[in-house]
This record gives sequence, C-alpha cells and structure tokens, in this order.
Amino acid sequence: MKNETRKNASYVLLLINVLVVILVSSNLRSPIISVSPVLGDIKESLKLDSFQVSLLTSIPLFMFATCSVLVSRFSHKFSISRFLMYSLIILSFGLFLRITGSLWMLFAGSVFIGLGICIGNVVTPGYIKNNFPKQIGLMTGIFAVSMNLTAALASGFSVRIGEWTGFGWRGSLGIWLVIAGLGLFVLVLELLFNKKNSAQSKTALTVSDFNMFKSAQAWNISLFMGLQSLFYYCMMAWLPSFLKDCNMQGESTGWVLFVIQITMIPIAFCAPIIAGKMKDQRILIALICTLMFGSTIMFAWLHSQWIYVNAVIIGISNGLSFSLSILFFSTRTKNSANAVKISGMAQSVGYLIAAFGPPVFGKLHDWDISWKSSFYFLSFAVILMFYFGMKAARNKCVED
Repeated sequence: MKNETRKNASYVLLLINVLVVILVSSNLRSPIISVSPVLGDIKESLKLDSFQVSLLTSIPLFMFATCSVLVSRFSHKFSISRFLMYSLIILSFGLFLRITGSLWMLFAGSVFIGLGICIGNVVTPGYIKNNFPKQIGLMTGIFAVSMNLTAALASGFSVRIGEWTGFGWRGSLGIWLVIAGLGLFVLVLELLFNKKNSAQSKTALTVSDFNMFKSAQAWNISLFMGLQSLFYYCMMAWLPSFLKDCNMQGESTGWVLFVIQITMIPIAFCAPIIAGKMKDQRILIALICTLMFGSTIMFAWLHSQWIYVNAVIIGISNGLSFSLSILFFSTRTKNSANAVKISGMAQSVGYLIAAFGPPVFGKLHDWDISWKSSFYFLSFAVILMFYFGMKAARNKCVED
C-alpha cells in the first residue's frame, strides 16, 4: 500500500514538474513579443519618439545582460522552484506597472519584466537538468515549444486581444498577467507537495566553484547565444516597421511574426531531441547560418516579396538556434549547478550583445532608408555566429 502511494505521488510530482516547465517558459518571451504589434498604438498614446520606442525592447535585454550572472551566483541560496516563483512575482509586478498608463511606469514595468524573465531564463535549464536528467532533450523541446507557442499567440493576436478586451494596447499587454498567475499557482502547488512529501532536497542546487569566464567553450556558447538572440530581437523589433514601409497593413505584419513563431514550434521541439543524440551539432550550425544568411539577403533585395516563405526560413533557423543554445547549457556541463552558471554567463554576455541589436539596426535605417545596411549588419552577425557556433557545437564540456 505504501509503495502504491509513493508511486502515485511520484506521478503527481512528475506532472507538476512538467507543468512548471510549460508555464514558466510560457512567460519568457510573450511579454516582450506582444509589444511589437501594438508599438504604433503605444507610441501615439504616450507620445513616444523612436528612441523611446526601441527602449521597450532593449530594456528587458539589458536586464538580462546585467543580471544573469548575479542570478546564477545566488541560485544556490534557494530551491530552484522557489527562485522560479520569485521570478513570476517580479514579472507580474512589472506587467501590472507597464499598463498603468504613465510613461515612467511603462519603462519601470519593462525593468521588472526584464528581471523576472531573466531569473526564469537562467534557472529553468538547471530545473530541467535537476528534475529530468534522462529526458533533457525532450524537456528542452517542451520548454522551447511552450515559449514559442505563446510568443506566436502574442504576435498574431496582440492587436485582436486589445480589441476584444476593449482596453487597446493595455489589454494586449495586460493579458499576460493571467499566464503568470497560472505559473505561480503551479509553483506553489509544487512547493506544497514537496513539503508534504519531504522531497524539497530534490530541487536544491549544489554549489560550484568553477569559473565559467575562464572557459573558452563557455565563451563560444555565450557568443553564439548572443548573436542568435541579436538576430531574433532585431527581427521582432523592426520587421513590422520594415513591412509597413513595404506597404503591408499593421495586422498583416503581426501575422508575419505569427508565422515565424509558429514555424519555430515543431523545430524547437524536435531539434533538442535529435541534437541530444548527436556527438556534435556542427552540421546543424551550418544549416542554421545558411538559412539566416539567405533570409537577410532576401530582405535586402526582395523586400516583402516571398515574405511568408522568408518567415518560414526565419522560423526554422531561429527555432534551431535557440534550441541548441538552451541544450548546450545542459549537455556541455557535468552538473546542474554548472548548467545554471553557464546559463547565467551565456545570457549575460549574450543579451548584452543582443540589446545593442535593435538600436543599431534602427540607426542604420535612419542612415540608409532602403534598409539594406540594416540587413547587411545582420548578415555580418550571422557570419560571426557561424564561427563561434561551430566551436560551441564540438563535443566538449565547459569544465574540460
């Protein structure tokens, strides 16, 4: 009877653990991606200039860059689940501030949103490695799918959500409080379940003294992470504006982003499972960079022609690159503590690089209104990504 009870308890805990991964990851992109389709409404409502508009994307990225290492250093102070719970509380506070209507609350909310997502970004790979040591590829795929599915919904339905709620852009951005609340609920359930079943030790991280910044492989992973993020956030921030210059309507530009995100979903799920079974992933790096480079050239010379084909190309390449980045945190480390450490370093360095992407991309457009210089900038970033990605994809741990 006791064995049966323990077996049932383990199944319940497994279900809760899977729900934690799904709901936490659902909050790690959508609060940022949901901004792009309604940027015009926000700009008009609060009388923002172009620089202030770009800050709505860049502020969370700068928070990722400045706080990721700090988060990884303090990760052993709490259980991983408790840390994730704090991340969603901070995120919820930021989401609330952002829709209050004040210009400064908009930016303050973006700061808290960035911090909340930063904690989730850094800690979740450690949570996966700790709770699913034999299913890292599968759970990384579920993590990536959940993130990209909600981002796709945010891209395609952001404008409609504002109309349905009757609150305009505030409704579009405020709806994500519901998803954050669901994540908090499941994390509280897990903490209560662990307390009742004395399983809290399972979610605690060990302490690692390994210095990631002295590892060449850690730098390769970090720079690959940063350059693929730069590509992604430049596209998410500026693609709607580019397409409007190509005479596409506002809602149609949101659907282009939706196609990108929805294409990423099956790729993001399958890629970690396949890549996790490979000795190294250099062939995938070559495929990613070929597709990304081709997409930038298509935008520079064909503009909005074949736009949905190009959207699919971007979705495939970004789905692969993001999944590999997250997978490297687990497969290129020997324990969960170092998985969190490399996650912190890679996201700190990586998002510092990525944060400069949208402003540089936009500034190049001010200088060259044809957008060609902006897309050539992305082409150069892809070439660098290929170099560091080929090194990161070797079968070598950061500790070696």
